[in-house]
Amino acid sequence: MTKRHVSLPAEAEEGVQKFIDHVDRRLSSDEDTCEVVEDVLIDLYGDREAYERWQDGGEVSPAERVRLQGYDPCNSTLESEYYAEKDEERYRQSKHLQWLWRQFDATPMADNIEFALRFRAMLADHLFAEAGDDLRIFKDVTFSYGHNISVGDNTVIHDDVHLDDRGKLTIGDRVSISDSVHLYSHDHDIVDQTEVANYHTIVDDDARVTYDSMVRAGVRIGENAVVGAKSNVQGDVPDHHIAVGAPAESVKIKPGWEDVAEPLDAGGANNRESRRIEYELPEDLDVFDEFGRDLSPPATTPNRQD
Repeated sequence: MTKRHVSLPAEAEEGVQKFIDHVDRRLSSDEDTCEVVEDVLIDLYGDREAYERWQDGGEVSPAERVRLQGYDPCNSTLESEYYAEKDEERYRQSKHLQWLWRQFDATPMADNIEFALRFRAMLADHLFAEAGDDLRIFKDVTFSYGHNISVGDNTVIHDDVHLDDRGKLTIGDRVSISDSVHLYSHDHDIVDQTEVANYHTIVDDDARVTYDSMVRAGVRIGENAVVGAKSNVQGDVPDHHIAVGAPAESVKIKPGWEDVAEPLDAGGANNRESRRIEYELPEDLDVFDEFGRDLSPPATTPNRQD
C-alpha cells in the first residue's frame, strides 16, 4: 500500500523532538536508569505535584501511594523477572527500560503516531542488542527482556506483537511483522513444562509475517518469504516461499523467484536444534515449581496370563 508523508505542526514537532532528545541524553548519561525512568513517568502522567507532596511527607491515599510508587521500576515486577536462566546484570537495566516502554504505551501520547514511533525507536536504541535505522514499532509490542533482540533497517513491527527473546531473536532489514504476531525463542518440555529450552529464531531480510501468526522457537523465516495470516510455523520457511496453515506449509514460490528458490517440498524442515542456546543455572538458585504436579506416569500393570 502506497503511503504519504505526514508531519506534525512546527510547534508540536519542536516539543516532541525536545522531549525525545532530553530522555535520550539522560538514558545515555551516567544517571541511574531507574531514577531516570521514574522521573520521566512522573511527568508523562502529570503527577509531579502529588509526587512531591508525598516525598515531603504530605498525606496521600493508599491508592495514590501505590500509583506514585509504581513510577519507579524497582517497585514493579514483570513476568520475565521470574525466569531462572536470565542474565541478572543485563536484565536489571533492561527491566527499567521495558517498564518505561510499557508505561509510555499506556499514556494517551502513545496514540500520536509520529511522536510514539520516534520515542520507541529511541528506546529501542538503548534496550535492544541492535536497532536499525528507520525502525518503526507500533503500540503494545511486548518482549521478554529486550536485550536479546536485534532488528535491522527499515523494519516495521505493528500493534500487539510479542517478541519473545528469552533465547535470541534476529529480525532483518525491511521486514514487516503484522498485528498480533507472536515470535518465540523458547519452548517447554512436553512432560515437565518447567524445563525450558532456548533457541535463536530468525526472520530474514524482506520477509513478511502476517496477521496473528505464531512462529515457533528456533525457526528461520527465509529471505523474502511470506507467512500467511493465522499460520502456525513449526519449521523453516525457505527464501522466497509463501507458507500458510497450521502447521504452516510452503504452498507457493513468490512469482519471479522460482529460479533461485528451493523446491516447495524443501519447506518445513526442522533445524531448530542447530539454533539451540545452552545455559547453566546457578547451583544455589532458589527454584520453585509453580504447578506442583506429580510428573510420574501411572505404574504399568503387567498383562494377566490366563
